Amino acid sequence: MPHVITRQCQGTCDTACVNVCPVDCIHGPIPLERIAAVPPEARAERLSGLQLFINPDECICCGACQDECPVSAIYEEELVPARYRDDIRRNAAFFGLAPGG
Repeated sequence: MPHVITRQCQGTCDTACVNVCPVDCIHGPIPLERIAAVPPEARAERLSGLQLFINPDECICCGACQDECPVSAIYEEELVPARYRDDIRRNAAFFGLAPGG
């Protein structure tokens, strides 16, 4: 099952997960270079409401991103806590996909 980035990422947008992804399947609503250019301490204010997303069709389920996330926002799809289950749909919708493929 692919991994999902939950809303815990909003305003954090730490790109450490992007740097370790072997298939470059993590994307944001703005170019990742622009996100990385914002100092981490300014992201909550300047990137409020923005988060990163994992393309479920490209994710190889390696888990490298999960280990790097400083806010523990990344889960295997089937292990997403109940309070974040709607983030599975949001993540898929970002890529124009239906949840589960």
